[in-house]
Amino acid sequence: MKAAHGTGSTGGKGPQGSGRPTSRDVARLAGVSHTAVSFVFNGRAEGNLSPATQERIRQAAAQLGYRPDPVARGLRRRRTAVIGLVTDEIASSPFAGRLLRGAMETAWDSEHLVLTVDSGGDRAKEDAAVAELLDRRVDGIIYAAMSLRRVRVPEGLHRTHSVLANCLPEDDSLPAVVPAERAGGRTAARLLLDQGHRRIAVVGGLDDIASVERLRGFRDALRAGGITVPKEWVVRTGGEISAGYQGATRLLAEVPADRRPTGIFAYNDRVAAGILHAATRLAIAVPDDLSVVGYDDQEHMAAFLTPPLTTVALPHRAMGEAAARLLLDTIDSGRTPAATVRRLACPVITRASLGPAPSR
Repeated sequence: MKAAHGTGSTGGKGPQGSGRPTSRDVARLAGVSHTAVSFVFNGRAEGNLSPATQERIRQAAAQLGYRPDPVARGLRRRRTAVIGLVTDEIASSPFAGRLLRGAMETAWDSEHLVLTVDSGGDRAKEDAAVAELLDRRVDGIIYAAMSLRRVRVPEGLHRTHSVLANCLPEDDSLPAVVPAERAGGRTAARLLLDQGHRRIAVVGGLDDIASVERLRGFRDALRAGGITVPKEWVVRTGGEISAGYQGATRLLAEVPADRRPTGIFAYNDRVAAGILHAATRLAIAVPDDLSVVGYDDQEHMAAFLTPPLTTVALPHRAMGEAAARLLLDTIDSGRTPAATVRRLACPVITRASLGPAPSR
């Protein structure tokens, strides 16, 4: 068997078959200096090398399967090309994967990896996680909560570039990316108003920021339409399926059709599932007799209810993307951004639970 020599395919190894290809291997294959290869992969090629030479170097690198050593490059830049992500409950949240994917893919596009730590909501673990990430010289940290709330900023987070996702700092000291919850509440109400509904109720809700903001937005839209919601039609029963069933039964059971709501805005999709269950038990057709709008677009749930649920989606993936982009821009510029709050739109997912208001 002949030894592998020359400039043919190397199966991802250097020309001598001796492991990971190096920048010097790329230089030999492209017929350029080692410095020219360094210029291309350190972002200094423009103005120093012609486009044709740059392309020849990139083609040689691709043929050899060469990738720059991120550790060495990080040492030159005083960076590690790694960002940390600390969160309170990755394992238990149905939305965590979306936020993580958004952050990780945005980081990867900028040649950064994301090192993730789940604290389980334990303050001591959060502080320890941040300290460990700082010891590992990460370039910055995203702190994410899986439900919108005000949070104590973990100890040490101010010692590096940091951004919050889906939460607000108690001391207003760091930039944050959160859903535009009040606007989302307005959107949900308008979905019903645009279908001609005028008798509209709200079911579900907790003692949290999202409940307060969604209800404010809902009231904004109805007030603009000249509609007053009866006090007893705002039924704050909680955030689970049982809460939706209980609230809808209170509003719909043994009430004449012309005196009950024709549309209900549910605090979240689990509550909406309970409302749909109650409507089925009471022989109220959705959407012919009652329209239901949820909130969250909960994965593996909203699309599989009967009927499939029209809902206002929480922008978890977009939050992950935006938080990572803000952090990476901060790292690149070296400037600490203002501690402002960026609110991301909550898109509508239209399905079959919403229809025109009944004529009676």
